[in-house]
Amino acid sequence: MNSLRAKLLVATPLLPDDNFHRAVVLLIEHNEDGALGVVLNRPRRVGGAEAVAHWAGRLQPPGLLHEGGPVSANSVIGLARGPDHGPEGLVPLYADIGVLDLHRDPGDLPDIGSVRLFAGYAGWTAGQLEGELTTGSWFVLDPEPDDALSADPEALWGRVLARQDGLMGRVAEYPEDPSVN
Repeated sequence: MNSLRAKLLVATPLLPDDNFHRAVVLLIEHNEDGALGVVLNRPRRVGGAEAVAHWAGRLQPPGLLHEGGPVSANSVIGLARGPDHGPEGLVPLYADIGVLDLHRDPGDLPDIGSVRLFAGYAGWTAGQLEGELTTGSWFVLDPEPDDALSADPEALWGRVLARQDGLMGRVAEYPEDPSVN
């Protein structure tokens, strides 16, 4: 099995699950037991400081809590910009992005920069994601450094697809309702 850890799953326009309509998911873990990721492009209208107050000073503007996925919506996962050597409290994921231990005191991690918080996560049991990939539900793409902390997360689906070569890049123009095309 080839792990897709640190890859983007970009929902195809016809993915039937409303939880993932035009979603961009960053996989945090993927192994033989399953996969776990966070939806990068669903900001809530709630401030992240309300969820994890002690990290409020480092939240990526505008500091909103994001909808990480439909599983365990009361849990919070943090992604942060930090050194790639992974200081204790930050598990490197890709480029300078890592998974942040939100229980740590920010004063103990001075090298941690911008933080984004996600309520819940997307999860797949063993073999489930592979089945969805086989049926063409997701495009698997490489992330760029700014994807996880995008200043305009709601436009991320189109931006990620538009930077792809060939026909895949054209999918970014796929209409919300193809019947009116």
